[in-house]
Parts: sequence; C-alpha cells; structure tokens
Amino acid sequence: MPSLILIVPGPLETRTGGYEYDRRMVAGLRAGGWTVGVRELDDSFPRPTAAALDDAARVLAAIPDGTTVVIDGLAFGAMPAEVEREASRLRLVALVHMPLAAEIGLDADTAARLESSERRALDSATLVIVTGRTTISALARYGIGRDRIALVEPGTDRAPLARGSGGPTVELLSVATLNAGKGHEVLFRALGMIPQRNWHLTCAGSLERDRSIVERLRVQLRADGLEDRVTLVGELDAVGLAASYDRADLFVLATLHETYGMAVAEALARGLPVISTTTGAIPDLVCGDEPAAGLLVSPGDPQALAGALTRVLGDTGLRQQLVSAARRKREALPTWEDASRKMAAALERMAIDGRFPF
Repeated sequence: MPSLILIVPGPLETRTGGYEYDRRMVAGLRAGGWTVGVRELDDSFPRPTAAALDDAARVLAAIPDGTTVVIDGLAFGAMPAEVEREASRLRLVALVHMPLAAEIGLDADTAARLESSERRALDSATLVIVTGRTTISALARYGIGRDRIALVEPGTDRAPLARGSGGPTVELLSVATLNAGKGHEVLFRALGMIPQRNWHLTCAGSLERDRSIVERLRVQLRADGLEDRVTLVGELDAVGLAASYDRADLFVLATLHETYGMAVAEALARGLPVISTTTGAIPDLVCGDEPAAGLLVSPGDPQALAGALTRVLGDTGLRQQLVSAARRKREALPTWEDASRKMAAALERMAIDGRFPF
C-alpha cells in the first residue's frame, strides 16, 4: 500500500485555498488506497521562529528512512537547512502553491531573502508539485528543470446551480481573505466609480489575517459612502458559504495574483458569471473556448474593473448571456477526484524514476 506524510505549517483545517487543496489531496489519496499521515508545524511559517525551525527539524528527523514526505511550500521554502539535512534519506516533495517571493506587498529585501531561501530548499526536492501553470515558469528562474515539476491543478466540487437573489438588486459575491493580494481596495474603488446603484456586495473571507488592511478597507468604504452596499461577513463555514453562492447573481474577484483561481472555479460550478482579472488560470476557466462566462480585466486597474461592472450591471441581456455560458462551462470543470488521481500518478512516477540513494 503506497504511503506518504504531508507536512503543513499550522492547522490543516485553516480555511484558505491552499489548505483546502491540501485537505482534498489527503482525502483523495486516502480514498485511492494511500496511507497518508499529517504533521502540523508551527504557524509562523513562512517566516518561522527559531523554535519553529527546531520543531520542524525534530519532525523530519523522526520520519523513517525512505518515506515520501510532501511538504507544503509555505514551510518547505522557509527551512532550507532542515530539508538539506534530510534529503539523502527521505523522498522530499515540495508542494508549491505560489513561490514565497511572489506574495503581494513584500518589500524588496524580504522578497530577495525568501527567493534565496526557497531556491536553496528546492534543490533538495526530488519532485516539485505545482498547483498552477504560471508557477512552472516562475520556478524556471530557480533552476528547477521541467522534468522535476508535476502540475496538479485543483479540482472543483459538483454544486447546484445558484438560484440568485430574485430581486431588483444584483447580489455580488466576492470570496477571498481580505489581504493585500486579493484586490479588495481595487474592487471598492471600482464600485465607487460606477453609475449604477442596483447592487449589493457580500465579501466572504477572513478579517483576521491582516487586520491593518481590513481597517483600511473599512475606512475606504466609509469615505466612499459604500458602507450600506458592501457587507464584510468574515470567514464562513461550508454551509454559510454555500448559501452565499446560492443567493448571488454575479461573482467578482479583483485578485492581483493567483496561481489557479479556486474561488472562480467554485463560482462557475454554480453557474455564476464572473468578473475578475487576467491572472493564474482565471482566463482559461472563464474564457477558454468561447463564449466567455464573464469579463476579465488586468489586475490592479480599478477603471477597467469599473467598466466591466458597469457593462454587466447595466445590461440584463449580457448578464443572461454570461449566465448561460457559465452553466455550460461548469460541466467541464475538473473534479477533486481527477486532481487526486493526478497527484497519485505524479508520486508513483517519482517512486519509479526518482533519484534516491537506496
């Protein structure tokens, strides 16, 4: 029976897209007959404390020789010395959702330090699994050959079609942690520019991970007179999130950088049209084969986003065309079962072709 250990920083139940991916891979591999153990490190990664690095070293040292160990990239790239120490006896796999230095909002010195650390750490990985195509090209500058990279994009759950708000007000939904990278500031600026007032926006996503940005966004909403039209509901459980999708008419994500775009895929799975940005796999998800299921603009461009919102909110015919396209695209979305099978195949190929000292 194949087996592996997954190492993640902080609780596996953390409600972000990256951890959701990790959880679904664990469940899918187990359903496919794998034995999967999980080890949780300190949540200070990717900027670990000295104590966190010591604990990570102990966790790795306790794993038996020859074990396949998949380490989430938030931890892998931040502990080069620890993975170098174990690379000769463990089958180390880096699971990279996004390169550490690609985080939005980093100063130049921090980005350079993280890139150097991750570059060094990835030299110890026999296999690097990435969750989006854009990460493949990003890792080329790290000297990671394509033969050491496996692409395993996320899946999507089959979901019922959203019933919508059923009223004259168009219900917009955005699902993303409120942080520097998800573009809420750009979205709010764009909403302040549009002439229509027939809309309400619900923002579902953690308000706790970057409280300074959340406070800045609240100030922005007050200054622009949008407090009564934008509701920040915080992090929702699965039932609450499903209800939010169900009553939405249009999904909006002004993200500045994505590896894939799981929230966009989840919206399409419910037949929702999308207004978003041209980053990650979002163009493939929304456009792909014509007709498109939404309108996309360049990241960080509030005027272009305002233009897209104005078009869709002001044209019920266009909105219905996008709904019809979204409902067609939902049928072609890959499932989590598809994704876990690709993960298993990548790990099995590594076991056959990998470079091991045993």
